[in-house]
Amino acid sequence: MTEPAARPRLAYHHIPGASPTVVFLPGFASDMSGTKALALETWARARGQAYLRFDYAGCGESEGTFEEQTLADWRDDALDLIDGLIEGPVVLAGSSMGGWLMLLIARARPERITGMVGVAAAPDFTDWGFTTDEKLQLLQQGRLERPNAYGPDPTVYTRGFWSSGEANRLMFGPIPFTGPVRLLHGMRDTEVPWHRTGRLAELIGSSDVQCWFTKAGDHRLSGDADLRLLTRAVEEVIAAC
Repeated sequence: MTEPAARPRLAYHHIPGASPTVVFLPGFASDMSGTKALALETWARARGQAYLRFDYAGCGESEGTFEEQTLADWRDDALDLIDGLIEGPVVLAGSSMGGWLMLLIARARPERITGMVGVAAAPDFTDWGFTTDEKLQLLQQGRLERPNAYGPDPTVYTRGFWSSGEANRLMFGPIPFTGPVRLLHGMRDTEVPWHRTGRLAELIGSSDVQCWFTKAGDHRLSGDADLRLLTRAVEEVIAAC
């Protein structure tokens, strides 16, 4: 039997401190050097809170080829670091696609994940985030490029990633999580419709779920006021765990 290929080595920053450990999950084609990830690290250091930020395989400083990765691969990257680096409970903070991974990780490790904070969480975006023509292109050609609002290079999606996303959709029924959840969303988000956060809140089983909408906020929610809202949300979740 052929041994499975080893996964790429991952780059990460792990700060020991008070439990639970807060783990930040970036969005699609993003990395651990983003504004929200760094703001949470600054907050964690000042508070003495344990914190982990990292790059998925093929992203940022981690090894691997971006176009070879899938949603399930990136879920497993996070699980490997949580299992290997962290003892005790974990609070997840997921941005955009990271909000999807947050839910998948909580499902895989229900005994470890005690709270969640989503920022423009985008579960199931392989379903609602692509037109029928784009889905056909992914299936037939294996690759799709879109203009990137945050940089000069296009954003690339692959058939492997899209198929993995379709196999890991969550928004079709109850999501069995009982811990505290805060869901942040900007109402000027042009990438993830803000009303999807309300539907996600309905599906999560916990009775302690709050949606925080900011009327002036865009998809990134990286302004000073947005970052204060993020840290406040994480603090509330930790206090409620």
